[in-house]
Amino acid sequence: MSVSYSRFLSALFCLFLGGLLVWHAALPDRERSETENRTLAQWPSFSWSALKDGGFTKDVEDYFADQFPLRDGWTGLRARTEQLLGKREFHNVYLCGDTLISKVAAPDSALVERNLRYGERLAESGIPVTLGLIPSAAAVWREKLPAGAESWDQSEILAKSDVDFFGALTAHREEPIFYRTDHHWTTLGAFYGANALLETLGKEPLAREDFVPETASTDFYGTLYSTSGIHWLPADTLEFWVPEEGLSVTSWRRGTAEPSPLYERSWLEKKDKYSAFLGGNQPLCVIRNENLPEGEKLLLIRDSYADALAPFLARRYAEVHLLDLRYYRSAPAQYAAEKGIGEICVLYSVQNFIADRNLI
Repeated sequence: MSVSYSRFLSALFCLFLGGLLVWHAALPDRERSETENRTLAQWPSFSWSALKDGGFTKDVEDYFADQFPLRDGWTGLRARTEQLLGKREFHNVYLCGDTLISKVAAPDSALVERNLRYGERLAESGIPVTLGLIPSAAAVWREKLPAGAESWDQSEILAKSDVDFFGALTAHREEPIFYRTDHHWTTLGAFYGANALLETLGKEPLAREDFVPETASTDFYGTLYSTSGIHWLPADTLEFWVPEEGLSVTSWRRGTAEPSPLYERSWLEKKDKYSAFLGGNQPLCVIRNENLPEGEKLLLIRDSYADALAPFLARRYAEVHLLDLRYYRSAPAQYAAEKGIGEICVLYSVQNFIADRNLI
C-alpha cells in the first residue's frame, strides 16, 4: 500500500468521523426512543467531583451512544450482522425463528423463598389466598429455544402454584398464546389462563364461542423487539375480546378515583400498545360487573399479565380489584377487609415473581 493511498484512507476516515460529529451536533437531542421504548441519555451536568470519579465521562459516553445519528437503524444492522454470524441471543433475548423468547436468569433463592412466604403471611388475615404463577414462553415453548440455550428451569417453582397455568397453556402450545415480539401472553393466552384460575376458584369456566375477538392493532411491536435490536420481524396482532357493555372501570392512576375505559384505545397510537388493556400500570384499578350486583369480589395482587386477564374474570365476579405493589403501598389485607372482598389471588408471571422486591 503506497503512502499516498494510506493518507487518502486516513483522510477519508477522518472526514467520515467529522461528518458524523457535525451531523450529531446539527440534530436535536431526542428524549425518548419509541423503538427501544425507553428514555435516552441527555447531556450531563458537569461537576469536578463527577469528573474525578469518572461519572461525568461515563455519562458523556452514554449520551453519545444514545443520541448517535440513526441509532435505531445501526442497532438493527448490528443485530442482523450478529445473526448472520450465527448468534441467537441478543441482550438476553433468544431469536427462535420468527419468535423472540426472553431468557430467564437464575434468581436469588433467598428472594424467591421470601416471596413464596408472602401468600402464607397474607392468608393470616383470614381471607383465602391463591397463588397463581404464570410460566414464561421459555417454559411453555422450550422446544423453540436454540439448541443449548440457557434459561432457568421454572418447573420447581411452578409446582408451588395453586393454579395450573402451565398445564392450561401447554395444552394449547401450538396456538399463539404468547406474542412473538413481547413477553406477555396474548389475549388468547389470557383467556386460557382465566379459565384455569376460575376453575381453581370454583367458578364456571368461560366458553370461547361467547367471545368475538376484535382486532385492535396489527402493528404491535413489544418489549422484546425493543430490547433485542431484532427489528426485522413482522408485527404482532393485538386483540380485545371482552365487550365493555355492562362493565365499569374505576382507576386511581393519579391518586384519586376516576372513570376509565376497559380498553384505553389512545395507547394503540403509541409504541406500548399492550397498555391499552386497562390503561397500563397503575396502583389500583377496579372493574365492576353491573349485571352481577350481588356477586362475589376478587382481589388480584398482580403484575401486568393481569391486565389482559382481568376483563375475563369480570364476567364471573361482581368486582375485580387489581393492586400493583410497585405503586400501592398500603396493606392489601386491610384493603380487602375494608372492601368486603372474599378471595385474594397473588397473580404474577414467574419471571417477575422471582425478581420482585415489593412483596413484603
